Amino acid sequence: MLVAYRNVNQLWAFVLTETLKRLGLTCAVICPGSRSTPLTVAFAQQVPDIEAISILDERSAAFFALGVAKATGRPVALVCTSGTAGANFYPAVIEAKESRVPLLVLTTDRPPELRDCHSGQTIDQVKLYGSYPNWQAELAVPSPDMSMLGYLRQTVIYAWERTQAPTKGSVHLNIPFRDPLAPVPDGTDFQFDPEVFFAAVTNTLPTPHFQFPIPQVWQNCDRGIIIAGVAQPQNPEDYCRAIATLSQTLQWPVLAEGLSPLRNYADLNPHLISTYDLILRNQQLAKQLAPEMVIQVGDMPTSKELRTWLSATQPQRWVIDPSDQNLDPLHGRTIHLRISVDQLGIWESDKENLPSEYLQNWCIAEAKVRVTVDQTMAKMEYLFEGKAAWLLSQTLLPGTPLFIANSMPVRDVEYFWQPNNLRVQTYFNRGANGIDGTLSTALGIAHHQQSSVILTGDLALLHDTNGFLIRNKFVGHLTIVLINNNGGGIFEMLPIAKFEPPFEEFFGTPQNIDFAQLCVTYGVQHELITSWEELQRKINPLPSQGIRVLELQTNRKVDAKWRRENLGNIAKNLNI
Repeated sequence: MLVAYRNVNQLWAFVLTETLKRLGLTCAVICPGSRSTPLTVAFAQQVPDIEAISILDERSAAFFALGVAKATGRPVALVCTSGTAGANFYPAVIEAKESRVPLLVLTTDRPPELRDCHSGQTIDQVKLYGSYPNWQAELAVPSPDMSMLGYLRQTVIYAWERTQAPTKGSVHLNIPFRDPLAPVPDGTDFQFDPEVFFAAVTNTLPTPHFQFPIPQVWQNCDRGIIIAGVAQPQNPEDYCRAIATLSQTLQWPVLAEGLSPLRNYADLNPHLISTYDLILRNQQLAKQLAPEMVIQVGDMPTSKELRTWLSATQPQRWVIDPSDQNLDPLHGRTIHLRISVDQLGIWESDKENLPSEYLQNWCIAEAKVRVTVDQTMAKMEYLFEGKAAWLLSQTLLPGTPLFIANSMPVRDVEYFWQPNNLRVQTYFNRGANGIDGTLSTALGIAHHQQSSVILTGDLALLHDTNGFLIRNKFVGHLTIVLINNNGGGIFEMLPIAKFEPPFEEFFGTPQNIDFAQLCVTYGVQHELITSWEELQRKINPLPSQGIRVLELQTNRKVDAKWRRENLGNIAKNLNI
């Protein structure tokens, strides 16, 4: 069936959006503007096959799209007008690369003849994001020509593929449009048959299937550890089972980062070590437990203690991750295996599958330190911010999506998150480790998902309060557990905290914000939490709709003092 087009921009935008729809795009985040009119109209016409979400602030929109892509595992399209609008996408584009999240960034632009001549709202948008996209290109100016439409279709297909392979990340297409931008007749008279034209467009990506045999040197080693680092796998249970199988085969302990799904699937792995950061603060134990070989799955964990220990002991390390990135910040004796952990072929071991003394020592240390941590937290009645992470690990409903903000929350999860079987889905922006886009990312993760929670500090939330503008587009529920210590608590743990001035003004940076009033401004529910029992009641069960802030007011200097005095002592007197 022939379809007639009287406007070349709308023809061009239709081919672009229809190709994306057939490839499998289900969500487009669109920022308001004039130059992007053809794309905005075309995406609006693809509803409901593609959900089109209008978000005012470009930085917030980009992180919201990032959150949706994290939760679904599928690319999300991001659309903006010309000029500095696209520059506001930059932080999220960086995070997409560093944490390997698929984004398709569509910046619209003036045509070449209106550049470099002080035409309004025009900057150089070609390669705007430097080396951060997986691939980037500028499209040709729209043309009502079948061969050019074929070029557009093929370019969009390739862009879609590059958001996902060989490593997930962003792709940037800069798209120039000439006037008229509105869908009015411009003298074009073009007819074509969409069903014939799009017949070959498919959303199937080839996936490699092969098994990599376990190296014999692993099986011959009795002093090996598996480090399960920062990870957000799409199938967390399969991921945890694969690591558990490897651990059982080798009889090696698994040191599981607080942000690893392993801590939320604890029943799958009997050799799980969650307190390694605290154990390694005991210098005698650190020497006693030094490994000969290490398998690192994914990114290196957050723990500075772990990194220092590995640098000092210099074991042979193997990094298992399918990405093309260098995942060894320690520059050790490292071999990268560019595969996923479930591609390891588990062969029968030549040795008896019995726990070694080395493995038993790790498990004994874990059991003793875990008890100490849990008893200490259970007895603590005052609002120590680290207890919030410990409490969440036992109180959330099974399967709850939880976004963990950077700075202190991510470290408190590392120290205190108790292994459980709740299948909590943990999310985070640990690619570039910034605080920008914290709220918007969490809203993107929660959008159309199970009622969700974010654990954040006050500065990270304040840095992204424009995320609250998404509330009218947001479908679902997000509870914000706000640790309000009026400033940057993480800096209290650094040597600069001893220097006053300039510490409080330039590092502590207290903002003295009344969050109850802030929430009124945005029409968001706010509750001040004054006890741990109250927090437990508020997070289980969770509401089904809306955005809610549960604020805990804490003292960052008192909390920092507690960490300095206690973290190093929890395993101090432990002997094995």
